[in-house]
Amino acid sequence: MDPHTTLDQTLRGPLPDRRNDIRNIAIIAHVDHGKTTLVDALLRQTHVHRKINEMGERILDTMDQERERGITIRAKNASVTYKGVKINLVDTPGHADFGGEVERTLRMVDGVLLLVDAKEGPKPQTTFVLRKALALGHRAIVVINKIDRPDAVTDDVLNRTFDLFVHLGATDTQLDFPIVYTSAINGTATLNLNKPGTDIAPLLDAILEQIPGPAIHADAPLQILVLALA
Repeated sequence: MDPHTTLDQTLRGPLPDRRNDIRNIAIIAHVDHGKTTLVDALLRQTHVHRKINEMGERILDTMDQERERGITIRAKNASVTYKGVKINLVDTPGHADFGGEVERTLRMVDGVLLLVDAKEGPKPQTTFVLRKALALGHRAIVVINKIDRPDAVTDDVLNRTFDLFVHLGATDTQLDFPIVYTSAINGTATLNLNKPGTDIAPLLDAILEQIPGPAIHADAPLQILVLALA
């Protein structure tokens, strides 16, 4: 046995490979912090168009209750291709009543976008979903959204978000999170508040650079995660 291989690794078999052509990522946040609007912007700018109702409805809110209430109830998946990489985006509920959907979703992805309102900052559901994500070992990209708001307090929100990571016991690696500033409604992102964004590309680039591809055992039998039984 290789002296650098632990007994646990030996029992579990060889370490998995990673696929570089796929990213699986969940978007998590408190209700109304802009998750579905951000996904809409990502889909539009990567040329994924709606077949019907091009204007007026949000792309992933398909249930009648979701359209009526303006919130996401069930987690939904959309895929975009960017620089040859397929990015699977999962828009998760932001309301505490649907927390079970968030937990199931987090077990299917390899990283998260933690979306935080540039005025409101972290809220109770932010704490709930981030705790789950960190416990699963996920790396987060922190997205400070709604920076176009005239009452935005971006620096304060970022400091409060960092304090929340510390409070929830994030590892050193998880604490070293990348930051992207967005205006989802305008479809823009930037890494520097002093340089306004012109499109959503900086966020897509961050996903490719910061979130790992899915782990695979190419020679292992097919395994599928069961989410529900009819």
